[in-house]
Amino acid sequence: MDYRIIGLDPSNYGKLANIWDMERHAELAKRFYAEIISGNRKSYVFEAEGEYIGEISLVFDKNDPDYTIAGKRIYVSRLIVKLSERRKGVGRALVDFAVEKARELGYSEMSIGVDIDNYPAIRLYWEKGFDRILFVGEDEDGKYFKLLKQI
Repeated sequence: MDYRIIGLDPSNYGKLANIWDMERHAELAKRFYAEIISGNRKSYVFEAEGEYIGEISLVFDKNDPDYTIAGKRIYVSRLIVKLSERRKGVGRALVDFAVEKARELGYSEMSIGVDIDNYPAIRLYWEKGFDRILFVGEDEDGKYFKLLKQI
């Protein structure tokens, strides 16, 4: 597959609708866009043949020390791959890319949140070195882990 991973230009934010249902999740989409504009979120897209098929973001301040510590720990957010493109290595490539970006930015740790019943994601994160459980909790979406990776 011929692809590239690029920083998301805010003017192309609407193209993410190819990956996830932004209309159905309008409040989330608005929040993420506001974070991009404010500089708190940097999003990257996996583009193949001019089409966005995957997304990952780095968040600098999550107001939660499990997730972010200024200059030390960065939060990986919104790893998502278009349903028809899953299990083809897109998620792995995006995680590897995000790790390199975090290193370039001077971070030594990365955190991520994942639903306890999302076995494919947990396996991917574990294989990519997110091997420390910081917290097990539950919110309106169900039970989840907060995982940590040293970089």
